[in-house]
Amino acid sequence: MLLAVMDETIREGHYAKKQLLNRLGLIRWSHQARFKKAIAMATGFKGQRILDFGCGDATFLALLADSPHPPSAAVGAEIKPEIVASNRQRFAKHPSLSFVLQPELESPAHLGKYDGLVCMEVFEHVEEQEPVLDLFVRLLKPGGRLLLSVPVETGPTVLVKTAARNLAGWMGVPSYPGNARYTWGELARSVVAGKTQHVPRRLYREPDNNFYCHKGFNWKVLRDKIARRFAITSISTSPLGWLPAGLNSQVWITAQKN
Repeated sequence: MLLAVMDETIREGHYAKKQLLNRLGLIRWSHQARFKKAIAMATGFKGQRILDFGCGDATFLALLADSPHPPSAAVGAEIKPEIVASNRQRFAKHPSLSFVLQPELESPAHLGKYDGLVCMEVFEHVEEQEPVLDLFVRLLKPGGRLLLSVPVETGPTVLVKTAARNLAGWMGVPSYPGNARYTWGELARSVVAGKTQHVPRRLYREPDNNFYCHKGFNWKVLRDKIARRFAITSISTSPLGWLPAGLNSQVWITAQKN
């Protein structure tokens, strides 16, 4: 159903090709389920102004804008000028969509201006999470809502993901840059991880950005950081919403600014 509403402008996006149209069925199914859930959860933003922080190729914003419950205006923020330029060109005919570089979010045009803030599959890569969460507080209006998703890299699901990534590599399917491997001991600690950091994380350095890969990401550590700044209203999972996070691919945290 999701693929049926994806026009060619959306399909040509880098992440759409890599995730929603992935050659490996398990990866494709997981990401399609993630986007379906995101669109369903964002229906509450109908008629409001929202920001997608780390919007990538704007697949989510374009699908939401074409849904029966579109926001009145949606801004996508990214760190690379070439991504912002590409999104502006590809979605020039969508008047409700606009795109900015992340440093621009510190301007008065953005601070305190958003009813909703969406951030999907970003924080597992962020080097300094706390300043970004503080920025989220400043960007949202009083009572504004945060919708955030991150991958689950703890519990039994880490074993499935490790196997899927190895299979994708064997098949020649592109993956994230710097996809560090787990040792057997690190895998064991990841399966039983609590709410503290359980294995070291490797930081990859680029001229304009430092980032982590998925290895060692612990969503519970992030949850506690969010709880110190927002009122968490719900925690859910995908693609199998009836199962707990440790048996799923993603976890979703919704929260509200006090």
